[in-house]
Amino acid sequence: MTARTLTPLDRLLSGLERALETVAGTPQGNRPSPGATIASADLDDAERRHAAGLMRINHTGEVCAQALYDGQAALARREENRVHLREAADEETDHLAWCSERLKELDSRPSLFNPLWYAGSYAIGALAALAGDAVSLGFVVETEHQVEAHLAEHLDRLPAQDERSRAVLRQMQADEVRHAQNAQARGGIDLPFPIPQLMHASSMVMKTVAYRV
Repeated sequence: MTARTLTPLDRLLSGLERALETVAGTPQGNRPSPGATIASADLDDAERRHAAGLMRINHTGEVCAQALYDGQAALARREENRVHLREAADEETDHLAWCSERLKELDSRPSLFNPLWYAGSYAIGALAALAGDAVSLGFVVETEHQVEAHLAEHLDRLPAQDERSRAVLRQMQADEVRHAQNAQARGGIDLPFPIPQLMHASSMVMKTVAYRV
């Protein structure tokens, strides 16, 4: 049996399905949560709200990452890069599921603005893909470097006893480092000024809003 070649319409419909699953569905990861075997910490109300705010930021970050990869994969010029982006997106789905699970454990919820974050990130990914695979992969490298940095910050800011959340973030951080290395090995270029600075500024807006709403 020969594999069916997907048409642009097929990819569009598949992308819409993935978008709905990301922003409104219940994500199902392929790997169990790294925090599953760690006992829940005794957090007071302020600590619980703070941990939930940080995990909501990380959940929104994974929504953005999923959208970015989806937009890039939809318009990738080389099939092998499309496959690579889809594989990375599958691992980001693990992260999304872990953050979603942890938010529920903290009696909280995802950001109400996730559909907006998804749409904006998808558009950025599609524009990056139109600029060519080298630029698109460069976006992956820069994105993962910035995500790695903010995960390191969150590891320090979590309540000291919240090892359950911390285990999730450590594994996410290791995965993001690998994604950046893989994208760079495939030909991702360093993005010119002021693109990294604009990416950082937009992420700061997202983090400020997602922590609270």
